[in-house]
Amino acid sequence: MKKIIALTLTLICLFAFAGCNGKKDSSKLKIGVIQYMSHPSLDNCYNGIKQALKESGLDYTIDYQTGSSTAADSDCSNFAKNMVSDKCDIIIAIATPAAKAAFTATADTEIPVIFCAVSDPVSAGLVKSLKTPGDLCTGTSDVLDLSAQLDLIKSMQPEVKKIGVLYTSSEENSITNLKNFKKVCEKNGIELVPSAVQGASDIPSAADNLASKVDCINNFTDNNVVNNLSVLLSAADKYGIPVYGSEEEQVKNGCLASVSIDYVSLGKTTGNMAVDVLGGADITKMAVKSITDATPVVNKKVLSSLGITMPDKYTNVNLVGE
Repeated sequence: MKKIIALTLTLICLFAFAGCNGKKDSSKLKIGVIQYMSHPSLDNCYNGIKQALKESGLDYTIDYQTGSSTAADSDCSNFAKNMVSDKCDIIIAIATPAAKAAFTATADTEIPVIFCAVSDPVSAGLVKSLKTPGDLCTGTSDVLDLSAQLDLIKSMQPEVKKIGVLYTSSEENSITNLKNFKKVCEKNGIELVPSAVQGASDIPSAADNLASKVDCINNFTDNNVVNNLSVLLSAADKYGIPVYGSEEEQVKNGCLASVSIDYVSLGKTTGNMAVDVLGGADITKMAVKSITDATPVVNKKVLSSLGITMPDKYTNVNLVGE
C-alpha cells in the first residue's frame, strides 16, 4: 500500500512539475489587435502586422477587433477594456483613436501597447517624445511628406491657387497634418481652404461646398473621410476637380495621385516592434519609427478623365487604374 501511495504521489508531483514547468513554453501568447475601423489603409496595416507576427516564430493567438463606422471610438474603448480583462500579453492598436483607447485601458497595468499609423503620438499623449517614449507605449508614425505632395499637385496643376482639405475635427492626426500642410502651402503662395466635419453625416454637404470653391482637394489619412471617400470623390467629380490621396489605396479607389506611404510596410514595422517587446526589449526606450520612403502613385484612368497630362518628372511613377 505504501508503495502504491508513494508511486501515486510521485506521479502527481511529476505531472504538477511538468505542468508548472511547461506552462510558459506551452501556453500561447495573447496578442490583442484593435483597428479603429475597416478601410483599405488600416486593413493594409493589419496585413503587415500579421506578416511580421507570422515570420517571428512566436506561438500566439490574436484577438482582432475592429470598430464600426458609426461607433468606432466607443467600440475601441470596449475592445481595449476586454483585452485588459483577458490579460493580453500585448495590445497593438491601429490608428490614433484605437491607440488612445488602448493606452487608457492599460494605464494601471503592465500590458505594453504598440501603436500603428499615428501621425502625431506626442500630441495624442501616447509618448513623451519620439526618441524616448518613457512609458509602456510606442509604435509607428505615418508622417506624410507634405512638401512632396504639394510638389506633385503643382506639377499636375501648375495654375493651382486654392487647395481644399476636408478633415475630422476630433482626429489629432488630421489637425497636425492640416497645420503642417498650411505652412507648406503658404511658402508656395497657395491658399489652403479647410473644412471641418464631426462625423460621416456631415461629409456630403461639406464636400460639395468645399469642391465648389477650390481647384482641387487634398486628403490626409483622416479615417472618417477615407471611410467615406466615395462621397468626397463624387462631389469633386461634380465640379470637375481632382482629389489627391495620401496613399496608394486611395488612388486605386479614385483619387488622382499621391506621394504614397506603404501601409503594409508600416504595419510590418509595427509588428516587428511588438515581437521585440515580447522578446524582452525595453519599450520605454524604444523610439517611435516611421516609413520615410514614399512613392508617387497616379491613377491613369482619372488622369485621362480630367484631361491632365502626366508631368515629365513623374513619367516613371506607379500607375494604377489602367
